[in-house]
Amino acid sequence: MGCQGSLGVRWFGGRGRRVPVLVIVPVLLAGCSGGGGDSPRTEDRKVTDSAGPSADATPASGGPAEPDPARLPRTRAAALDLIGQVIAGPDSFGPGVVKRSPYESGPAAWPVLGADCVWKQGKPAGTVLATRTRYFEVPAAPGKGPVRLAAVVTVHRTREDAAWEMAESIEETMRCPTQQLTADEQIGNMVAAALLGGTEVQRESDDALTESGEYRSTELGGPHPYTWQQAQTSQVTVAVTGKGAKGRTEKEIDALVTQAQATMLVRLESAVEKQS
Repeated sequence: MGCQGSLGVRWFGGRGRRVPVLVIVPVLLAGCSGGGGDSPRTEDRKVTDSAGPSADATPASGGPAEPDPARLPRTRAAALDLIGQVIAGPDSFGPGVVKRSPYESGPAAWPVLGADCVWKQGKPAGTVLATRTRYFEVPAAPGKGPVRLAAVVTVHRTREDAAWEMAESIEETMRCPTQQLTADEQIGNMVAAALLGGTEVQRESDDALTESGEYRSTELGGPHPYTWQQAQTSQVTVAVTGKGAKGRTEKEIDALVTQAQATMLVRLESAVEKQS
């Protein structure tokens, strides 16, 4: 890895190898070398607020609720039903957000970040029961460009498989702090942080990742704020991406992403938690 420091490390394993995921302490990647951009899957993964908890953060008493194994999906049909209950709609972001066209990804959509730091369409791994991406927008207004938003929910076969996706996400940013999302879109200068569930500032999921950076596109110019958040609860990951435009602030993009992510996590907890 090109960027290392005095950071806490948590190891996630799967598929014959293990990947280190940095936790508790923010991971700063702006000075790392790499190539780069964003894709539907990247659009389901980024946020700012890189000021994470300190290394001596202590476990909180109110961690994420333990899911009921009987309520966790084991088939594709059950996974699609859970996704339908959890995934964000326009109202999940707050007022002024509308659907984009196309609104939803196809069932086989699974972007893959290549060795050249360019996102390409691939097929979901065998560990994925089901995944869905939805696309949204805050329309342009006088002096302001459109904000492009996306929400993704992925149901894996096991908790370990979901943890592996989280591990890959942070590894991708460390490997490619600049990424080519499409032929006309790029993200770069990313700053990332990973928070372990149960700490004082992270109680809503098992683990959470946040990233922020700069977004550029042929259509909207740039650099503009770019934000992504991803969280894992048991075998499910949820993620939201926000791409800024002229006249849009980082705070504005963060608020939209955070609101939708929080809404999906609440829905997920309600859908799978143990019944009293």
